Amino acid sequence: MSSFPERYSQRSPEDFATRLEAAKSGREWAWADLYRDLAGPVTGYLASRGATEPEDLASETFLQVARNIQTFEGDESSFRSWVFVIAHRRLLDSRRALQRRPETTTLIESTTESTGGDVEDEALDLLVSDEMKKAFEHLTDIQGDVLALRILGRLTLEETAQTLGKRVGAVKAAQRRGLIALQQWLDLEGVTR
Repeated sequence: MSSFPERYSQRSPEDFATRLEAAKSGREWAWADLYRDLAGPVTGYLASRGATEPEDLASETFLQVARNIQTFEGDESSFRSWVFVIAHRRLLDSRRALQRRPETTTLIESTTESTGGDVEDEALDLLVSDEMKKAFEHLTDIQGDVLALRILGRLTLEETAQTLGKRVGAVKAAQRRGLIALQQWLDLEGVTR
């Protein structure tokens, strides 16, 4: 079983090149297709890494992608990695901004109800559950970033290393230590497999 959804594995490099060129020329269908493929994983990554407003950061990520897409050259794998580099940088900027301003609380909670719909979004919501966030609290930042990019972002080791600006060996080590830390936490919590 592949770690990528079928829609990724069945596309040819020519399909991506066509979509990329169409997006560069402003074709709405191409943008919708690229967004549909990556919005869920990007939002899931941002939420799993503690972003206070993951949807807003994902929107900022895609706005940056739209501003810079003319400069992008590469295949679909490189594009995914490039998008996650932008998302990771937005996350870091958000963390820095939060450190500079005091925390505020909202008095009114949202009353909108979900009407159902996108299965991928629902699955990502489950992946980024409170239990997963609790588990990720037992990881170092680099371990959490690596595991979130590998699992939620579906990036390769090389793409993850590029996204984080680390060597592949450092990413492998962080992944290994992160998985061991998660396993130890699961054992302590008595979670059965």
